Amino acid sequence: MGKEYSITPVSVPHVETKHRRIQTALPHPDSVPVLEKLRSLEPISMRGMPPIVWDKAEDYYVYDRHGNKWLDWSSGVLVTNAGHGVKEVREAIIAQVQSGLLHNYVFPSEERAELTELLISLAPADLKKVFLLTTGSEATECAIKLSRSHGIKVGGRGKIGIIGFERGFHGRTLGSQQAGGMAGQKNWIVNEDPAIFTVPFPDGYWQPDVSFECFLKAIDQRGLKPENIAGVMMETYQGVGPDFAPTEYVRQLAAWCKKHQIVLTFDEVQAGFGRTGKFWAFEHYGLTPDIICCGKGISSSLPLSAVIGRAEIMDQFPPGSMTSTHTGNPVCCAAAMAAIRKILREKMTENAAALEPVLLAGLQKIQAQYPEVIGHVTAKGLVAGMQTVKPGTKDPDHDLAHRIIELCYQRGLLLFAPVGAWGQTVKIAPPLSIPKDALQEGLTVLEEATAQAISELVAEEVLQAA
Repeated sequence: MGKEYSITPVSVPHVETKHRRIQTALPHPDSVPVLEKLRSLEPISMRGMPPIVWDKAEDYYVYDRHGNKWLDWSSGVLVTNAGHGVKEVREAIIAQVQSGLLHNYVFPSEERAELTELLISLAPADLKKVFLLTTGSEATECAIKLSRSHGIKVGGRGKIGIIGFERGFHGRTLGSQQAGGMAGQKNWIVNEDPAIFTVPFPDGYWQPDVSFECFLKAIDQRGLKPENIAGVMMETYQGVGPDFAPTEYVRQLAAWCKKHQIVLTFDEVQAGFGRTGKFWAFEHYGLTPDIICCGKGISSSLPLSAVIGRAEIMDQFPPGSMTSTHTGNPVCCAAAMAAIRKILREKMTENAAALEPVLLAGLQKIQAQYPEVIGHVTAKGLVAGMQTVKPGTKDPDHDLAHRIIELCYQRGLLLFAPVGAWGQTVKIAPPLSIPKDALQEGLTVLEEATAQAISELVAEEVLQAA
């Protein structure tokens, strides 16, 4: 699900506030050649974002080169938890570049040793090994590999099943996409692995049955038993919402996995590093998984991901048989250490927790005004979502979400394209450094954009009826 935003410049009202500045047509006419070049040279799939040609990004702002400034609610898709281009991260990157070490494959480096030590110090005590990679998809693919290998080790070649969840997302590579639950994104696979399957996710809105019995029933309907299952992979919160599973459900799931020697993986790629008001989002459940997959906010900048897990699971492969060309790139490691230490030092996790009530209340206010089309709102820390539906139904409305985001962009509030299984969610994820007044200003803009988008929708329906 997705569609392009127009790159034809449109005159929009000028905006000048503490946190936003729009003073030209959007996109600026001088940026159109760059947009056209990208559309001619890149695949169509790259056309989904509001058409801003970024010039620079600082903390929780994004700028073009024509004097426009956006309050950023995207974090570059949940990457810049510590803020865009912050001084500490820039300086760490520059120092590492000037050191002369830019790449070292899997030969040892002090930078990799220091980052892995830092990550282990922040992980639960039972998780003692780290494998550094580049992308979230690589991390989740690795977790599938580790889970299956462990399953074969403890239960033979019949114990290879991997369970994911409907509407889940773990990446766009072959294995990660099969473990995810976005049905429309799997059509290209055709011959899916029958031992990788999904079960209902207990979000309480799209799936009203939130009992653990629903999980067990779904497995039974597939004709599988615990001895056939190697691993369960769950986003700590589903990014399409964000939606958390009930705590009791997750605790029963963890106990069931432990009983049957099934590896439990929490995908924290977009949930970790303070995003939800706790450093790791799984802390909300009060338990520890066997594997954590993380990335995005780990560096607030450069590509880096990590798999953190129990030693007996991580140590299954002999030397040289589980490596990666760019594992623990020293420049990325330097950026990550600076970003993580800034998050900890400046108590950004605590800031996310403190601002959660403000964010949730703002979304609930909008929903109360338009309950017929704003079907579901959620927020945890500084990640939130507003799910749009057709009037009086649960049918997702991608067009409404798309228009709300476009109107926000024209008012100086930047969000990424709608997400969700049907592209129905306006996703909110500002840098964790955002102050309360900026968050409140963004909520005002979102409320105004939503009102206009809905009024346009009503006017169109009246016109069609006539």
